[in-house]
Amino acid sequence: MSSRTLPLLFINLGGEMLYILDQRLRAQNIPADKAKKVMNDIITTMFNKKFLEELFKPQELYSKKALRTVFDRLAHASIMRLNQASMDKLYDLMTMAFKYQVLLCPRPKDILLVSFNHMDAIKDFVKDTPSILSQVDETYQQLVEMYTPLPSGEFQLIRQTLLIFFQDMHIRVSIFLKDKVQSSNGRFVLPTCGPVPHGTQVPGLIRIFSCNGEELTRLQFNNGGNYTAALREGSFEIFGDRVTKLGTNMYSVSRPVETHMSGTSKNSTQHTKQVNTAPNPLAKEELNLLARLMGGLEVQKPGNADSGFRVNLFATDEEEEEALISRPDELSYGVINIQATKDQQTNAELAKIMGEFSESGDQSPSASSKGDDLLAMMDGL
Repeated sequence: MSSRTLPLLFINLGGEMLYILDQRLRAQNIPADKAKKVMNDIITTMFNKKFLEELFKPQELYSKKALRTVFDRLAHASIMRLNQASMDKLYDLMTMAFKYQVLLCPRPKDILLVSFNHMDAIKDFVKDTPSILSQVDETYQQLVEMYTPLPSGEFQLIRQTLLIFFQDMHIRVSIFLKDKVQSSNGRFVLPTCGPVPHGTQVPGLIRIFSCNGEELTRLQFNNGGNYTAALREGSFEIFGDRVTKLGTNMYSVSRPVETHMSGTSKNSTQHTKQVNTAPNPLAKEELNLLARLMGGLEVQKPGNADSGFRVNLFATDEEEEEALISRPDELSYGVINIQATKDQQTNAELAKIMGEFSESGDQSPSASSKGDDLLAMMDGL
């Protein structure tokens, strides 16, 4: 397990979330100024300096429930509102899209190119807002400095950590099903064709050498696929051609996107739930870390009835309601309420973080965000 995985997971899921929200804001004909405000507010919160300082500290991945809590707060960092069913669908689409990208990466290090594609797109969203763009650029530089020097073995650990995180998630997505890259049980179909990873050769040849290093003979075999020579390596600089399309916006062409719970996913999740019924000794520590990480992610309350609006990720309100009713309890991520008020009084570091968010987000504390204290919330895990 790699302790450097969380920033990449957060950046890539955040990028997918922005792709989806951008597409839905356009589809629902939300006025351009309101749509722009939503995207800017979310990106500002995502790239808050103190928030990222906590995120970039070496640490284990959070649970799915804890990570879902972070993105629930991020999605509501502006005047936009999502009902629970739409938030469930948003999170499902985000996670399955990134899972597919991780599986398709030719080399473990290419996960960084996927991350850079997401960062390039995020920069494009805020290209007309210099103050936010500078926040994104600072994080971009941090990613380059932290990850480009890492050896291949560390990227293999990062990839393995990500796949372990995603292994029980088998949500069927209509785009993947139509493109025949996902089967009816929610598992992805990996290709046996296309370019091989950079630095490797097309399989199909065995060379036998003597103990002196001289080539003795060659044997050819059928590799069972239709592979081609490797493409040139993508750029790991801030400005450059990534070559891979993984991590770019697959919603740029308007297509309806639906999600469906597969029976396999339901059974896997039920099994996981039964296994995890024993008290988790790390629960308290995770909640404390989560509180520190999220201290300032306050949900913004619209100032008046006209300024706020709801986004529906389904075609109709009826479909959204039906999805909420039909979703198995095992697949509903309970969102943890984090109350940082008590911590503010006792933890100077957390108070500073919350102060930073208040200044940068220009948001007033919301009474609805107050919950139980951390010890009480342990019962909810």
